[in-house]
Amino acid sequence: MKMTPVIAVHLACAAGAFFLGPVAILARWRRPPHPRIHRAFGYAWVTLMIMTGLSALFIRDHAMPNVAGYTWIHLLVPVSWAAMFLAFRFLLRGQIAAHQGTMVGTYVGACLVTGAFTLLPGRYLGDLIWVR
Repeated sequence: MKMTPVIAVHLACAAGAFFLGPVAILARWRRPPHPRIHRAFGYAWVTLMIMTGLSALFIRDHAMPNVAGYTWIHLLVPVSWAAMFLAFRFLLRGQIAAHQGTMVGTYVGACLVTGAFTLLPGRYLGDLIWVR
């Protein structure tokens, strides 16, 4: 696999989400909280996550075990989108603790855990880092 425009967009959006997520989370946890920063970075993070998932749907890997080019990691796209939908639903219902837990869990699962999987040998980014 080589760097394509879709992979570049995917990588840029994922990296942006990786770095913006903690800002959104910590803006609310700080004392005093900063709701405008939290909301602005939160919306930016959600937008980047949607773009990351959308671009992932156009990235296919036929070298790994797959179904029509989609590997097991592609299953995390609908999972992360569903989690963000639920988080906004919790927010609209005033269930702030559930919103907070869902968003932090989505960040950990979608950015940290999935990001770690992309660094495995045999994955594009992993091969860029580990294979010389």
